[in-house]
Amino acid sequence: MAAPTSSAATPYTGVENLEVMREAENYNRYLFQLVQRNAGTATRIIDFGAGSGTFAVRSAALGVEVTAVEPDQRLRALLADHGLRVAADTTSLPDRGFDYAYTLNVLEHIHDDVQALRQLRSKLVPGGRLLIYVPAFPVLFTRMDAKVGHVRRYTRRTLRDCVSSAGFTVEAIRYADSLGFLATLVFKLIGSGDGELDRRAVRLYDRLVFPLSRALDVLTHRWFGKNLMLLARNT
Repeated sequence: MAAPTSSAATPYTGVENLEVMREAENYNRYLFQLVQRNAGTATRIIDFGAGSGTFAVRSAALGVEVTAVEPDQRLRALLADHGLRVAADTTSLPDRGFDYAYTLNVLEHIHDDVQALRQLRSKLVPGGRLLIYVPAFPVLFTRMDAKVGHVRRYTRRTLRDCVSSAGFTVEAIRYADSLGFLATLVFKLIGSGDGELDRRAVRLYDRLVFPLSRALDVLTHRWFGKNLMLLARNT
């Protein structure tokens, strides 16, 4: 998903991989459940880096007010076609106008991630919650990361420090997709040289491996995983 930092942002270079990831039904279901589980009673929500609307559309269908922040003009038009409220960045949004924000696989695109989170925090009411999901471990950085514009992968410490520096109170942080850690290492060694995702491989991993990986996360979430989940509060 494109990094929502400026209305003049260049077109997102990872659209093809976004489309391939639509094949990952179990993965997308897990992320949507994560979004909903941590929303609580929130009715005014920001999807920060909404991409093509995979989660914003489904959230809005539940009757909540979703504002999709997305700098890529093509993707923003697609979001508007779905009837969503859209914005190119957070600057046009009202201060303290939202109860909850989530950002899924977006923060890793943003050079000044602390400043982006500070701006996002100003849009949340006191006590408003923030859910973050990002790629983990710099050692897993692959050609795919470079292709879609990632500038980093996080560790527990670097993500916690980033969020705390932006003024949030971190309530929970854990790794996710333990087997994905190993799969990404394999992709790094023998995967596509151009960073493209293989649609069939994504489907197979999602159907056969991801459910097992999520079960193993109960044991491994403190130490490793392909991704990191963080929950924070605006205090």
